[in-house]
Amino acid sequence: MRVLYLLLLTLGLLFSQLATGVNLLTGFGQRSDHYICVKKGGTCNFSSCPLFQRIEGTCYGRKAKCCIR
Repeated sequence: MRVLYLLLLTLGLLFSQLATGVNLLTGFGQRSDHYICVKKGGTCNFSSCPLFQRIEGTCYGRKAKCCIR
Protein backbone atom coordinates (compact mmCIF):
# COMPACT_ATOMS: atom_id res chain seq x y z
CA MET A 1 0.00 0.00 0.00
CA ARG A 2 2.90 2.36 0.73
CA VAL A 3 4.33 1.65 -2.70
CA LEU A 4 1.05 2.76 -4.30
CA TYR A 5 1.10 6.05 -2.35
CA LEU A 6 4.73 6.61 -3.23
CA LEU A 7 3.98 5.97 -6.90
CA LEU A 8 1.03 8.37 -6.87
CA LEU A 9 3.11 11.02 -5.13
CA THR A 10 5.88 10.65 -7.70
CA LEU A 11 3.47 10.87 -10.62
CA GLY A 12 1.74 13.88 -9.07
CA LEU A 13 5.02 15.73 -8.68
CA LEU A 14 6.08 14.80 -12.18
CA PHE A 15 2.90 16.09 -13.77
CA SER A 16 2.93 19.28 -11.70
CA GLN A 17 6.41 20.06 -13.08
CA LEU A 18 5.32 19.30 -16.65
CA ALA A 19 2.40 21.74 -16.37
CA THR A 20 4.77 24.68 -15.85
CA GLY A 21 6.68 23.85 -19.02
CA VAL A 22 3.63 23.76 -21.26
CA ASN A 23 4.14 27.36 -22.39
CA LEU A 24 7.60 26.37 -23.65
CA LEU A 25 5.98 23.96 -26.09
CA THR A 26 3.73 26.64 -27.59
CA GLY A 27 6.78 28.36 -29.08
CA PHE A 28 8.07 25.15 -30.59
CA GLY A 29 8.94 25.70 -34.24
CA GLN A 30 9.01 29.49 -34.01
CA ARG A 31 12.22 31.43 -34.60
CA SER A 32 13.61 33.76 -31.96
CA ASP A 33 13.35 37.48 -32.54
CA HIS A 34 17.17 37.70 -32.64
CA TYR A 35 17.27 35.17 -35.49
CA ILE A 36 14.64 37.08 -37.46
CA CYS A 37 16.51 40.36 -36.98
CA VAL A 38 19.82 38.94 -38.21
CA LYS A 39 18.07 37.17 -41.10
CA LYS A 40 16.74 40.57 -42.25
CA GLY A 41 20.28 41.96 -42.14
CA GLY A 42 19.97 43.81 -38.85
CA THR A 43 21.85 43.91 -35.58
CA CYS A 44 20.57 43.74 -32.01
CA ASN A 45 21.54 46.69 -29.80
CA PHE A 46 20.69 47.37 -26.17
CA SER A 47 21.46 51.07 -26.68
CA SER A 48 19.98 53.32 -29.33
CA CYS A 49 20.52 52.49 -32.99
CA PRO A 50 23.61 53.91 -34.72
CA LEU A 51 23.36 56.85 -37.09
CA PHE A 52 21.55 56.15 -40.40
CA GLN A 53 19.85 53.04 -39.04
CA ARG A 54 16.24 52.60 -38.02
CA ILE A 55 14.47 50.42 -35.48
CA GLU A 56 12.83 47.50 -37.25
CA GLY A 57 11.81 45.35 -34.28
CA THR A 58 13.05 43.90 -31.02
CA CYS A 59 15.54 41.27 -29.86
CA TYR A 60 16.10 39.11 -26.80
CA GLY A 61 12.50 39.09 -25.66
CA ARG A 62 11.88 42.82 -26.30
CA LYS A 63 14.90 43.88 -24.25
CA ALA A 64 16.95 45.15 -27.21
CA LYS A 65 16.27 46.90 -30.51
CA CYS A 66 16.73 45.45 -33.99
CA CYS A 67 18.51 48.09 -36.06
CA ILE A 68 18.50 47.92 -39.88
CA ARG A 69 19.95 50.26 -42.52
